[in-house]
Amino acid sequence: MIQSEDILLGCAEFHPSENMDDRPAATEVDLLVIHSISLPPGEFGGGWIDDLFMNRLDVTADPYFAEIKALKVSCHLFIQRTGKITQYVPLNRRAWHAGESHYCGRTCCNDFSIGIELEGSDEIPFTDDQYRALQQVTREVIHHYPAITRDRITSHAAIAPGRKTDPGPMFDWPRYLDSISAPE
Repeated sequence: MIQSEDILLGCAEFHPSENMDDRPAATEVDLLVIHSISLPPGEFGGGWIDDLFMNRLDVTADPYFAEIKALKVSCHLFIQRTGKITQYVPLNRRAWHAGESHYCGRTCCNDFSIGIELEGSDEIPFTDDQYRALQQVTREVIHHYPAITRDRITSHAAIAPGRKTDPGPMFDWPRYLDSISAPE
């Protein structure tokens, strides 16, 4: 249920996922985690990611979906290859994006982070539209959570080493980080 204090971004279409809960009391949100996802793996644009985050994935549509049918996952924001932005979890609530994770001596990164998923894979470059949208939402997230600085932005791979690789080698970190540092 959406509450009056929930933080939703005006640039995003809101699809409220059930896969969220409250952050621990007095938790400072000070980390931004960049992810990538494609469903089925390596395929784009089928609407399956929305179905996954909304717990309505048709497990008969692809053999891979049967492997992930029990997952209850979400992210705060998802950016399609076209640059379209969908928000699944209000920024002030805890999304279930990081899984078992650690950052700078702290565990359970979901507690203190914002998760942004990009539609992509380790093998294919991300689109210009995605970088533009990611720049926009990053600036909005930082506006709400100024403790998230350039050095408090990381990858899923960095917080879950050995378990995750995203957003992968095709993600252009210098391009992204320079874009959020540049004046608008």
